[in-house]
Amino acid sequence: MNKETKNKVIAGLTEELNKVPVFYLADTSGLTVESTNKLRRICFNKKIQMKVIKNTLLKKAMEKTGKNYDGMYDTLHGVTSIFYSEGGNVTAKVIKEFRKKNDKPILKAAFIEETVFIGDNQLETLVNLKSKNELIGEIIGLLQSPAKNVVSALQSGKNKLAGIVKTLSERETN
Repeated sequence: MNKETKNKVIAGLTEELNKVPVFYLADTSGLTVESTNKLRRICFNKKIQMKVIKNTLLKKAMEKTGKNYDGMYDTLHGVTSIFYSEGGNVTAKVIKEFRKKNDKPILKAAFIEETVFIGDNQLETLVNLKSKNELIGEIIGLLQSPAKNVVSALQSGKNKLAGIVKTLSERETN
């Protein structure tokens, strides 16, 4: 690969890293062609983009973004695949599910909304992360819950409430 081509690849990677809020780095070495194709198909169906990338080019692209990728640089050795996705836990779930039948991919690192996770031991934590939409849904549910309880109580006791109001109004007139 000549210098001009490398610079184009680095520029493209830098642009991608600046656009995506979430990406994972994993070791996919040793996967057979058949296994790799299965992984790619699963990723495609989950709207995850997967690429095998040269570590030096990725490191240069990461440095050019100006973002803080501390700790991730040390993971850039061996075969590295990068996974881009919209949700923070989607890729982690795919990796965990895929590893039920395969030894790899091994999680090297993940970058999720300005937070860096290093090592395969973080996979379970990443699987349990909630997406932005899931969190918003939970908050809305929590906010609606008290209002629903009040409305439910008023509706279930409307006959009692009407009876109490009627009794009180009759007392005042007597």
